[in-house]
Amino acid sequence: MTATDEQRLARVALTWLAEPGTRSVHALVERIGPAATLDLLLAGDAPERTLRSAVAARTAAGDARRVAAEALARAERLGARLVTPEDDEWPAPVGELRRLVLPDAARRVDVETDPPLCFWVRGGWPLDETLARSVAVVGARAATPYGSHVATELGYGLADREWTVVSGGAFGIDSAAHRGALTAGGRTVAVLACGLDRPYPMGNAALFDRIAETGLLVSEWMPGAEPLRPRFLIRNRVIAAATRGTVLVEAAARSGATQTLNRALGLGRPAMVVPGPVTSAMSVGGHEVLRERPYARLVTGVAHVLEEVGRIGYDLAPPARAAERPRDRLDDEATQVLEALPRRRALDLESVAARAGVDLRTAMRKLSMLEELELVVRRSDGGYALTPPDAAERGRRPS
Repeated sequence: MTATDEQRLARVALTWLAEPGTRSVHALVERIGPAATLDLLLAGDAPERTLRSAVAARTAAGDARRVAAEALARAERLGARLVTPEDDEWPAPVGELRRLVLPDAARRVDVETDPPLCFWVRGGWPLDETLARSVAVVGARAATPYGSHVATELGYGLADREWTVVSGGAFGIDSAAHRGALTAGGRTVAVLACGLDRPYPMGNAALFDRIAETGLLVSEWMPGAEPLRPRFLIRNRVIAAATRGTVLVEAAARSGATQTLNRALGLGRPAMVVPGPVTSAMSVGGHEVLRERPYARLVTGVAHVLEEVGRIGYDLAPPARAAERPRDRLDDEATQVLEALPRRRALDLESVAARAGVDLRTAMRKLSMLEELELVVRRSDGGYALTPPDAAERGRRPS
């Protein structure tokens, strides 16, 4: 076994002995390397009691190096590969997790948030290239039709603009975002909380196969690993760190999706929330983030998202405007003349000028312009009247 092979095997064994994100393990790997860290843990010299207990429990179930070797062989049969920080395709932004500190962190998943030791990847695209222009779209599993529609539109619009859509592969918002990207013919990445050969939820197995064909399936856990509940929360830090920004579409008051957004905020990444109906329970989580976190941004579509994550000065969202109406083109004098005309009768030129408070020459010029815009009609007797509403609805000629 070469030194490189030994290091890779050690990284796999370490993720089996201790759950990904464990800070003491990552610190040891940074200081003495993965192989020496593995030797230290197997010798019972872990720096903290909880880690020593976890390692002892795992080693009682099997030999760490043998388990790692079997996982590598299983991945090869699956058509998956191991990616480590020594590889060219390693996504460097996940390294920023070493500086993530969450306020009031008490649970293990909120404290143990260090970078991954390795990734298992299924799909042909390089991992770093695929994630370089990526946006996470996350949200509730019990999505409403409104939320599913918005997530699909976001997934489609981002992929259509050559951004990778990243999510967790769950039912609801995640699935809608993935499918939107696939429909656009773009790339999407599902970051799983289990082995790549244990698709969860099983109902999305066909979706995962489609993602693997055109995008990537990614996991920190070796093939065969089960989708245990805490692993979804551990996984969420990777979704936040690997992408340029995170969009929350729908979330209940207690939601793993809001946790992903909070990790993006902790990393200083764009954190975006799509607002929802105030009457919906699936809007509570997102609305609370907007109320409580001043750096969270409200977004309503792809243009807003790209303004947050795109290049400064290039990806600006156009300001929201209503459709232009002929009246919008009028200057103050033209508006005065138009407002001077009664709704149900015509006036001669002199009467229009008097009611509008302008001279005859100005009144004549503005009435001529209003005729071109089809806002005013001139009667056979020379009087002027407002265009009937049914004629106004048929459209206007450009001025």
